[in-house]
Amino acid sequence: MEITVMSNILEKNNEIAKELRAAFTKKGIFTVNLLGSPGSGKTSLLEQTIRLLKDEINIGIIEGDLYTSKDADRIAAYGVPVVQINTKGGCHLDAAMVKTAIAKLDLDRLDLLIVENVGNLVCPAEFLVGEHAKAVVLSITEGEDKPLKYPLVFRQSQAIILNKIDLLPYTDFSIENAVTDIRGLNPEACLIQASCKTGIGLSLWTQWLKEQIRLVGKQ
Repeated sequence: MEITVMSNILEKNNEIAKELRAAFTKKGIFTVNLLGSPGSGKTSLLEQTIRLLKDEINIGIIEGDLYTSKDADRIAAYGVPVVQINTKGGCHLDAAMVKTAIAKLDLDRLDLLIVENVGNLVCPAEFLVGEHAKAVVLSITEGEDKPLKYPLVFRQSQAIILNKIDLLPYTDFSIENAVTDIRGLNPEACLIQASCKTGIGLSLWTQWLKEQIRLVGKQ
């Protein structure tokens, strides 16, 4: 019975997500579902992405959090449209939440929509939100064991960002082991070593985004 209920929930969610993705594609909006643990640096990555791209790409953000609008307030300071979703305890966003949120955005003016999901490496991986791609942020301060402990999100992500590499000298995190594990799970993903603090690797991330925007625009 529990499996049936979960199946029904995912089926309905996927129907809405399919509709959203088709709408985003029609308007030429590349949409990213940004995943990662609390504190991995998702919002910092968004801030740097906006700073680097806002003069050439029209960006919209949907912020998912259990409570507060702290992250959305940070993003709004950069002058891009942002919509806050508070799940009030829910561990992930779903397609229906995103469908409601986009009503507050002018989609005709966007090239890129990034949905920052609730901080969690488990639940958000199960629910599509209309994205063209998932991207997951893994901070080196979380430990190199996370890809094998939470394989689904790493298997499903088209981009994987190893963040906070400026802190490597102060940890025992092994980049080599992490990369080996990630490549074993997902050999095709765009794997980027980055630091939002120093700017290392961010050009590779923005190049990946621009290429995906170009591809969606051609569909």
